[in-house]
Amino acid sequence: EVQLQASGGGSVQPGGSLTLSCEASGFPFSEYAIGWFRQAPGKEREWISCISKHDDTTTYADSVKGRFAISRDNAKNTLSLQMNSLKPEDTAVYYCAANQHPYGTPSQAPEYSYWGQGTLVTVSS
Repeated sequence: EVQLQASGGGSVQPGGSLTLSCEASGFPFSEYAIGWFRQAPGKEREWISCISKHDDTTTYADSVKGRFAISRDNAKNTLSLQMNSLKPEDTAVYYCAANQHPYGTPSQAPEYSYWGQGTLVTVSS
């Protein structure tokens, strides 16, 4: 019943932009911090960003800081990730996930309760 459906992935050239979306259902979205993770081929899953449940705090991994922007709309149960200046090393499956932290923005995967199935982003010439 709980769902986190990521969409918006695709293939882009280096320097291009994409916007990923995550549509949530089956749980009280506004009571969860929501984050984005990614997993590149042959690599461990990497935390990249999180936004607090009240939409007042955002955090980013150093690898994407200044290029990506996370946002949420609690009225629509949606999460977005605007990705700019994309690099080949951004190629990965991107996942949205939910965490019950009351105010913060967790960065460790084991702290997240719900996960989506991800959407693939490929950056190449």
